[in-house]
Amino acid sequence: MAVISVSKEKLEQELEVFGVEYSDDGVPERMLELCVAHRLKEEKIANEWVAYSTSKGLSLTLEHLNLLEHEVLNKKAAKARQKVMKREQHSGTRDIHSIQELLEVEVAEEDLLDSYGTPSKGSQKRNLSTPENPQSKRISLISKSPHLLFSPSSFSPSATPSQKYGTRGSRGEVVTSFGAVHGISWSGTGGRSAQVKMVIPDEEPLTKSYKFMFQKLLDIREVLLGKIEDLGYALKKHFHIEEFSAVSLPAQEPVTLLGQIGCDSNGKLNAKSVVLEGDLEHSSGMQVPVDLSELKEYSLFPGQVVILEGTNSTGRKLVASKLYEGVPLPFHKPTESLQDWEQQMILIACGPYTTSDSITFDPMMDLIDIVNRDKPDVCILLGPFLDARHEQVENCQLTVSFEDVFNRCLKLIIEMTRSSGSQLVFVPSLRDVHHEFVYPQPPFSSYDLAKDDKLRVHFVSDPCTLEINGVVFGITSTDLLFHMGAEEISSSSGASDRFSRILKHVLTQRSYYPLYPPSEEINIDYEAFYNYAQMHVTPDVFIVPSELRYFIKDVLGCVCVNPGRLTKGQVGGTYGRLFIKREDTGVEKRTSPCVSAQVVKI
Repeated sequence: MAVISVSKEKLEQELEVFGVEYSDDGVPERMLELCVAHRLKEEKIANEWVAYSTSKGLSLTLEHLNLLEHEVLNKKAAKARQKVMKREQHSGTRDIHSIQELLEVEVAEEDLLDSYGTPSKGSQKRNLSTPENPQSKRISLISKSPHLLFSPSSFSPSATPSQKYGTRGSRGEVVTSFGAVHGISWSGTGGRSAQVKMVIPDEEPLTKSYKFMFQKLLDIREVLLGKIEDLGYALKKHFHIEEFSAVSLPAQEPVTLLGQIGCDSNGKLNAKSVVLEGDLEHSSGMQVPVDLSELKEYSLFPGQVVILEGTNSTGRKLVASKLYEGVPLPFHKPTESLQDWEQQMILIACGPYTTSDSITFDPMMDLIDIVNRDKPDVCILLGPFLDARHEQVENCQLTVSFEDVFNRCLKLIIEMTRSSGSQLVFVPSLRDVHHEFVYPQPPFSSYDLAKDDKLRVHFVSDPCTLEINGVVFGITSTDLLFHMGAEEISSSSGASDRFSRILKHVLTQRSYYPLYPPSEEINIDYEAFYNYAQMHVTPDVFIVPSELRYFIKDVLGCVCVNPGRLTKGQVGGTYGRLFIKREDTGVEKRTSPCVSAQVVKI
């Protein structure tokens, strides 16, 4: 390690910049010693002293420099050493042989400790005879099948199967259904006639990483005002509204206002805190409080673009009397011949693919067995594949890098489902610990596909719009149901389904994430959001996985599916499956292409 070069003249210049004076001639020499010992430049040690002395009101003396070293510099050096040790232990990728060496060392240490211990009453007696070739069951299993080292159980030296998951009941139980499901054999054709492609309107799809965290507040405001303008134009045309008024203009007659729902504080939205943020053209972005007492029914959330009709006699409060609902986009009309398309089986699963108390990926292996058994035409697999919330991930207990674990998972899924012929669609999640934490999220790009897999494996972004044999799928792995459900307020005279209300908002707001401000769990780049997170058609099938309860619902003609998560804590979860077939029923009439659907326990 090279010795850092510092000079007394440069140090004195830095101290003069801050106006620091000293009376002891030994002070500069002591500061130079600290620079060499802690590898600091002159400006850095000066900054450290100014920050330390300002907070404590100290003068520059040898005694106080010793306090600086003891209370600040030594602690920072210790933290830096810990980070280096962690990085050396956990960041380096290992091959199969090095992992086997680690396992052998671990088992040897366990056997050594066991030899000093006394077996408990419930344990079996130790064999007194010594075998000719003593070997742990774990190592013997590995040596018999080297392929097991490449299985997910090799990701952590403490990988043990989850007991609760292994002893679960009700495997394969159907928990909810949609459409005609009686007498159906849930098996596909192995993807031989499936055509998967992106729905691309004008701009290019999101296919690679992009720079983020450089957005300006004015750019965000421009995107939000553009959203109000676009949706306002569609609402004005649909409801035949002549003109909008300014939100701050006093008027004795009823007025019609266009704007975005907001909250008057940083707290949660409620009926008394609703404000309407006007558009740029008519209201110059100003806002007005809204009185909802005269509305019999409403459902509102922050960021919702609405048209409100009411009285605003003082210009300081709008007493709303009518709320104009949003308008969904038209459905996609395929141009290809519909007679050539066969019925397709689609399987949908959402991570995590491990239980919270294990890293063995047993649920993922069970899902692979289901794919090989049922041979679905298309498998839509949503992240997280390696969950950032997993305990062993948070505590850095893996013996290989996060990206290496993910690549192994993909390799297992792709290679072990090759015989089924099913096409695979991989959708990332903001909870994928190895992937970029930004929304919209670019597709996975770290895995190199074999030549035979390039036609059947598709990496897409979150969110995305896909077309499978003429049927449009809207897909997002972000838990927008949970985020919007925490912010939405409503008033209804009759029974109301919260999930249906939220899904209706998503479809009529024409956005995969219409909530603003967004949840703290999501990091939105609004320039990319405007380009890649807008709906251009109403999807035939909308896949919205969530921590909330699974469901299948028809909302405004769109079949919305929450397949649940493959695991829920330490127990097994659910996955979804559906049959689709586009029927040619003419221009006037439309029937849902989703023939039947089910949510099933893993």
